[in-house]
Amino acid sequence: MKNTLLGSLYLSLAASIWGGMYVVVKHVVEFVPPLELVWIRYVIAIFALLIIGVITKQSWRIEKRDLLLIFMIGLIGNTISIITQEVGTMLSTAQMGAIITSTTPAFMVLFARIILKEKITLKKAISIILATIGVGVIVGNADIDPSLQLGGLSLLIASLTWALMSVLIKRVPGQYSQIVVTYYTTLVAIVILTPFTMSRLPELDVQAMMHPSIWGGLLYLGIISTACAFLLWNRGLQMLNASSGGLFFFFQPIVGTFLGWLLLGEQIGLSFWIGTILIFIGVLLVVREE
Repeated sequence: MKNTLLGSLYLSLAASIWGGMYVVVKHVVEFVPPLELVWIRYVIAIFALLIIGVITKQSWRIEKRDLLLIFMIGLIGNTISIITQEVGTMLSTAQMGAIITSTTPAFMVLFARIILKEKITLKKAISIILATIGVGVIVGNADIDPSLQLGGLSLLIASLTWALMSVLIKRVPGQYSQIVVTYYTTLVAIVILTPFTMSRLPELDVQAMMHPSIWGGLLYLGIISTACAFLLWNRGLQMLNASSGGLFFFFQPIVGTFLGWLLLGEQIGLSFWIGTILIFIGVLLVVREE
C-alpha cells in the first residue's frame, strides 16, 4: 500500500507538471521553434540529470541486452512523442494540448494488455470511462476550429507514442536507477535531434531568448518538466501496473486547463469542476484497487 501511495504521488506530480508545461510551451514556442525547443530542453535536462547522478553516485553501466530497449524508449517517447507534442501545442491551444494528450491512459491500457499481458479489470474500465467522460466535460463547450485539426492530429500521435513508451518502461529491469535510465533515453533524443538542429540554431533570436520569461521557461522545461517530471513518471510506473498508472495522466487537463484560464485567458466554467471531480473519482478507484 505504501508503494501504491508513493507511486500515485509521483505520477500525480509528473502529470501536474506536464499540465503546466503546455502554458510554458505556448509562450516559448513563439520565439523558439519546436525542434530547437526540444533540443535545448534536453540539453538542459541532461546536465541536470548528470549532476544528480554524480551526486548520488549512480552506476552508469547498461547491459548490452537492454541497450535496444533503452534506445526505443528514447526514440519513441523522448523524441517522436515530445516533438509531436510541441508541434501540436504550437498549432493549437494550451487547453487543447492538455486535453488531447490525456487520451494517453486509454492507449496505455491497450499496450499494457498487448505487451505486458495485464488484465483489464472492471474497476480499471470504469475508471477510464469516468476519467474520459471528465475530460470530455472539461473540453465540452470548447468550439474546435478546423484550422486546429493539424495540431490535434500531432497531439494524438504524441499521446499514442507516449503511451507506448510508458509501457516499454515497465520492461526495463529494476536493477537500473531511473536517473540513469532517464539520462540515457534523453541522450538518445539529443543524438537523434542534433544533426537536424545544429544548422537551425544560429537562426534563433538570441536577444528575444534573453528575456526572463523565455530563458526562465527554457529552464522550467529542461529541469522541471523534463528531468524531474520524467524521473517522477518513470519511478511511479515502476510502482504500479502500467494500465493503472496511466490514469494519473488525467491530471494534465485539470492543471493545463486551469493555468490556461489563469495565465492565457482561456475560458473555463462549471464543466471544468464537474470534469475534475469525475477524473478524481476515476483515479481514486484505481488507487483503491491497487
